[in-house]
Amino acid sequence: MKYLGVNEIREAFLKFFESKEHLRLQSFPLVPQNDNSLLLINSGMAPMKAYFTGQEIPPSKRVTTCQKCIRTGDIENVGKTARHGTFFEMLGDFSFGDYFKNEIIPWSWEFVTKVLEIPEDKLYVTIYEEDDETGKIWHEKVGLPWERIVKLGKADNFWEHGTGPCGPCTEIYFDRGEAYGCDSPTCTVGCDCDRYMEFWNLVLTQFNANEDGTYTELAQKNVDTGMGLERMATIMQGVDSIFDVDTIKATRDAVCQKANVTYGTDAKIDVSVRVITDHIRSVTMMTADGVLPSNEGRGYVLRRLLRRAARHGKLLGIEGEFLAELSKSVIACSGDAYPELVAKKDHIFKILSIEENSFYKTIDKGMEILKADMEEMKAAGVKVMSGEKSFRLYDTYGFPVDLTKEILAEEGMEIDETAFAEEMEQQKERARAARAKSNYMGAAATVYNDLPVELETAFAGYDVFTVSDAKIVALVANDTIADMAQTGDSVAVFLDKTPFYAESGGQVGDKGSIQTDTGVIAVTDCIKVIGGKIAHIGEVTEGSVQVGSMVCASIAKSLRMASARNHTATHLLHKALRTVLGNHVEQAGSYVSAERLRFDFTHFAALTTEEVQQVEKLVNDAIFESYAVMAEEMSMDAARQKGAMALFGEKYGDVVRVVDMGGYSIELCGGAHLENTAQVGSFKILSENGVAAGVRRIEALTGSEALKYYQAQETEIKEICKLVKTTPDKLLTRLEQLLAEQKETAKELEKLKAKMAGGAADEILNTKVEINGVAVLAAEIKDTDGNGLRTLGDQLKQKLGSGVIVLASGKGDKVNLMAMATDDVVKKGAHAGNIIKAAAAVCGGGGGGRPNMAQAGGKDATKIADALQKAKEVLAEQIG
Repeated sequence: MKYLGVNEIREAFLKFFESKEHLRLQSFPLVPQNDNSLLLINSGMAPMKAYFTGQEIPPSKRVTTCQKCIRTGDIENVGKTARHGTFFEMLGDFSFGDYFKNEIIPWSWEFVTKVLEIPEDKLYVTIYEEDDETGKIWHEKVGLPWERIVKLGKADNFWEHGTGPCGPCTEIYFDRGEAYGCDSPTCTVGCDCDRYMEFWNLVLTQFNANEDGTYTELAQKNVDTGMGLERMATIMQGVDSIFDVDTIKATRDAVCQKANVTYGTDAKIDVSVRVITDHIRSVTMMTADGVLPSNEGRGYVLRRLLRRAARHGKLLGIEGEFLAELSKSVIACSGDAYPELVAKKDHIFKILSIEENSFYKTIDKGMEILKADMEEMKAAGVKVMSGEKSFRLYDTYGFPVDLTKEILAEEGMEIDETAFAEEMEQQKERARAARAKSNYMGAAATVYNDLPVELETAFAGYDVFTVSDAKIVALVANDTIADMAQTGDSVAVFLDKTPFYAESGGQVGDKGSIQTDTGVIAVTDCIKVIGGKIAHIGEVTEGSVQVGSMVCASIAKSLRMASARNHTATHLLHKALRTVLGNHVEQAGSYVSAERLRFDFTHFAALTTEEVQQVEKLVNDAIFESYAVMAEEMSMDAARQKGAMALFGEKYGDVVRVVDMGGYSIELCGGAHLENTAQVGSFKILSENGVAAGVRRIEALTGSEALKYYQAQETEIKEICKLVKTTPDKLLTRLEQLLAEQKETAKELEKLKAKMAGGAADEILNTKVEINGVAVLAAEIKDTDGNGLRTLGDQLKQKLGSGVIVLASGKGDKVNLMAMATDDVVKKGAHAGNIIKAAAAVCGGGGGGRPNMAQAGGKDATKIADALQKAKEVLAEQIG
C-alpha cells in the first residue's frame, strides 16, 4: 500500500467526490448553528440535520465535507489508551434525495481500492442482516465474494434516532492481520479484538420510524457516510495509533521536545503526552471557532480540556506556560485545511495563555481549600473525603481529582470514589436534562415547521424602503397556518419579496406596515424562522388579508436609519478597538437597535479612561472622514484577499457580502448599513465593562440618541450650576472651592467634637468601678461613630492609666461598640477582642479584635445597657 499523509487523504477524498458532481463545502464551525441539542458538532452529518429533515434546502443535492468534530463522552480515557481522542476529522459524502445504494456502494469501493489502492484481499464489509439489497449490490455490482460480506444485527448495522428517518448501514473493514487478532478460531469481522478495523460507515436512510414501531419506505432516500480521517491514516501509514499518524505525531513530538521526554519509554509519561497532544488540538480548534473558557456549556468543555492539558504538562515537569506555544504545531499542520486557524492565531495564543495562567492561580486557590478540608478531617479523625467536597474542588475550582487523590494519599487519606462518581453523574444528568427539553434539532417544534420547505422571500431592503408589488405566499394567524386573517388577529406574514430586514447578526428586525386592497397589518417585528424563512410579525389592524393578495410593504424609515447608524458604527468601533488594543480583539456578540448599540469583544482587561477616549475619537474621526459605505458580493477567496474580517463561528457560503467603509473597515456582513459614515452623525461611549472571562462590552449611542444624551448632560450641568451659584465655564473651580470649604468645616467640627469628648471623658471617669482590682469604665455615648469612640477611648485610657474601657453608642438599628485594655491588665488575662465580641452579640451583632483594642457593631440600640453589663461579666471571668 502507498503511504498517504492526513492532508493527502483529506484532499483525495474531497476531490474524488467532486469528480462525482458533489459540492465541496468547508467544515462547519464546531459551534452548532440553530441546534440546541448539541454543545459541539460531533459528527459529519450533525451540521446537516436540517437538510436531512427537509427543514432547509441544501446548496446541492450532493455534498462532500471534512468536518471538524469533538466528542468528550470518554474524556477520562483519553491518554490512558492510544485509541481515544476528543478531536477528530470526519470525511463524508451526502445525498439529499439524489443517489442511493447503487451509486454510493460502487463509489466507495472505487475510492478505497483505486484511489487509496488498498488491496482488495484486505477488505471486508458488513451489512444489516435483513438488507439483502445492499448485500446483492456488494456481490453482483462490486464483485465482492459472499464470504467477505458479513451480516450483523440491528444494534450494529441499523441507524435510527427515535422516530423519523432511519435505515440500514453498511461498513467497510480493513484486516490488519493475524498479529492483531485474538487467536480465536471464530475470530472474524465484528470480533472485539483489534484485527478487523472499521473505517467507513455508509448510512442508507430509506425508512421512516413510526410511533407504533413500524417502518415506512421514504419517498426521498438519503445517503450519509462517515470516514474517520485519523483512523484511515493509521491504515495508510501502517501505524498502530492515531497518535502515530503524521500530523498528530508532529504535535506529539512538539510536546516531547517541550517536556524533554521520549515517547514510548515510560507508560506514565506516555499518558500525559497523549493527553496534551489530543487536548491541544481540541482547544486550538474550539478557540478558533469562537468558544471562550467559562463555567458552563461548551466554554466549560474548553476550560476542562485546557486545564487537563496544563495539569499533565506539570506532571511532565514543564515549567511556565506552554499551551499557546504548542498550538503553533496544530496550526502548522492543519492551517491549510482550516484557514481560520491562521486568521485567528493571535487570538488563539492570547486565550490559551490567559486561561492557562488563570488555571495555575486556581491550583493555588484549590490547594488552600484542600489543606483546610484536610485539617478539618484530621481534627474529626476522618480518613475519607466526602464526594461533595472532592467534587466541589473539581467542579467549582477546576482542581484535578487525581491531584486531590495524590495529596490525600500522602496523608493516608482518600476520597469517597462512589460518592464522587454519583456527584459527577448528577451533573451529567442535569446537562442531559437541559438538552432534553428539545426535539432532534434542539428546539421545540412550532407551526413554522409545517410551512413548505421551498418557501423563500427575496430581500430587497438594502436599496429600498417600500416594495409595492409583493405577494402574500403564506400566513400564520393566531399560531395556526391559515388562508385568511382579520382585524385583531396576531399574524406572521410571509411574502415573496420584502424590504423588511429580519433580525440577524445582532441587528433588530424592521417595523412598518403591510397594506392590501382589503386590510392593513401593523408589523411590530421581522424575524427568521426555521429554514431561514422571513416572518413579518404583527396584527391585522384594519379589514382582512389573505394568501395570494398583492401588498405594499413599507418599513418605518426613521427606525431603519437609526438601526443602520448603530450597525455602521459597530464596524467602525470594531476597527478602532483593534487599532487601540491589538489584533486579538474579535467581535463576540452585538446588539443593534434604533436606540443604541452594544458590542461584545474579546479582551482581557478593563479599558483605561485613555483607551476609551482613544477608541471614541477614532470612531468619530472615521465618521467625520465621510467614508463611502459600499456593499459588494464576491467569492470568499476574493473577500480574504480584500482583507475582509470574518466573525467567529459563522458559516459562510462560497459567495459573501463584503461591507467596505472607505478601506478603513472591511467586514463580511449581511446587515443594513448607511451610504456614508458621515450619516452616523456622532458616536458616544456610555459604558465599558466585563461580561464574561475574556469578554468586554461597550454600550454606545449615535445620531439623535447621542444628541439627546449630550442635551441631558448639558441640562444637568446647568442645574448643578444653579445649585452652586456659578456658570458652566467656572463649575470645576467652584466645586473645588466648595470642597475645600467643606474640608475646613470638617476639621473645625472634629476639633469641636474632640473638645466635647474631653468634657465627656471627665464625666465618664466619675463612673469608674473596680472588678477584681481592675479599674473599669463602661458607658454609653450619644450619637458617636466608631472613630469618635476610639478617640474618646484613647483620652480615657491616658487619664485612667490602668484598666479596661468599654464604650457604646447607638441609634435605632445601628450600634457601635469599642473596648480597650491597658497592657498591664492584658497580662492579667483581659482580652478586649473577646469582651467586645460577647457584648456585640447581645446587640445582635458581631466583631472582635486584638487583646488591647477591639471594635464591633450591633443592630439593637435598646440592648446597649445589657451589652455593657455583659462586658463586665466577661472581664470578671477573664481576670478572676
